[in-house]
Amino acid sequence: MEHPNPRYVSRLTKDTLALVLAGGRGSRLYELTDWRAKPALYFGGKFRIIDFPLSNCVNSGIRKIGVLTQYKAHSLIRHIQVGWSHFKRELGEYVDVLPASQRNSPNWYQGTADALYQNTDIIRASGCKYVMVLSGDHVYQMDYGNMLAYHVENEAQLTVSCIEFPIEEAAGAFGVMSVDDKDRVLGFEEKPEKPTPIPEDATQCLASMGNYIFDTEFLLDLLEKDSNEENSEHDFGKDIIPSIINHADVFAYRFRSNDGGRAYWRDVGTLDSFWAANMELISPTPALNLYNHQWPIWTYQTQLPPAKFVFDDEDRRGYAVDSMVSGGCIISGGKLKKSLLFSDVHVHSYADIEESVILPEVEIHRGAKIKKAIIDRQCVIPENMVIGYDHEQDKANGFRVTAKGVVLVTPEMLGQRGGARQLLK
Repeated sequence: MEHPNPRYVSRLTKDTLALVLAGGRGSRLYELTDWRAKPALYFGGKFRIIDFPLSNCVNSGIRKIGVLTQYKAHSLIRHIQVGWSHFKRELGEYVDVLPASQRNSPNWYQGTADALYQNTDIIRASGCKYVMVLSGDHVYQMDYGNMLAYHVENEAQLTVSCIEFPIEEAAGAFGVMSVDDKDRVLGFEEKPEKPTPIPEDATQCLASMGNYIFDTEFLLDLLEKDSNEENSEHDFGKDIIPSIINHADVFAYRFRSNDGGRAYWRDVGTLDSFWAANMELISPTPALNLYNHQWPIWTYQTQLPPAKFVFDDEDRRGYAVDSMVSGGCIISGGKLKKSLLFSDVHVHSYADIEESVILPEVEIHRGAKIKKAIIDRQCVIPENMVIGYDHEQDKANGFRVTAKGVVLVTPEMLGQRGGARQLLK
């Protein structure tokens, strides 16, 4: 499809309400989400995961946005308040936080569809013709305007954003759409062991990204009907989509890169995938380009001085190789290799860090050695502590070791209850 006329797309985006589902815990991230919702998790040196769908909205021209929160949302809400509150409401722009307020039900959000049902008054009040429902816990850069144009041109009532995946990768991991040669949806399976291939390639299938565009009136009617179904789990993937495929105009939108290949999209829902996605960023030409001035990722960050590297003695040299280091960091005679440091990290002399993701405000004392690890916010690593070299010892120390050998360390595991937990960061 040719790139649609920008004026045409801008009219569509102005008539769209985006609702970001950001209430998930992310239980497969274990202790990393004990104190924060998955969308509030740090990513890429200075961002949080929620910044990616929000930035996609803003860059696409969608400026009516609601963020639906539930699980341990304090740090997420605070991040949105300080980083995303600059919109001009008098111009019809806003990013609103929508916790479960029990307007239509005495319950908390019971599923993705119920989360929208409990906000039907807000959907109606927006006056928008289209509602875009977005997952708040995936990392990608996407122009939603193209998907909106596709939705309108196909006269669809529902459009599902999909990405092409090898069948063996998608099996048991993603919801999969089956389509005809026009990409009209014929069926939907929730995490099938044998996904249905796409018509033109028996090795590929269409995995749902958890992003949808609805005609507003069509959506409101669906939500009302679903709310009265006693056996429904009130979920888009499990209930809504399968129930309407045979009698509604449902299309799959294939999210692709500019050259037509597989686009970047990561579900960082496990410790291994979270570590791997961060590690990808330090390669010379990463698949996710955070340096793209045409598609910036917006966020909130405190004002910090530049990163500093000190000491140039032969056995005490502060340096970083194949790494990303954020503002406020001090590398004081320590070594970094293939690692990613978030803001305000202090690495002391003779410390050696390799293939690790270090979250904000961590202090790593002299002589510590860390390899292939995730160090949570405000950990204080004692002198000469060794992490990631002997997994049996790591487990004996109370650290979590994944099946792929990534070691997670949190303040609680170190016997520390710092300000990070008290302030729910």
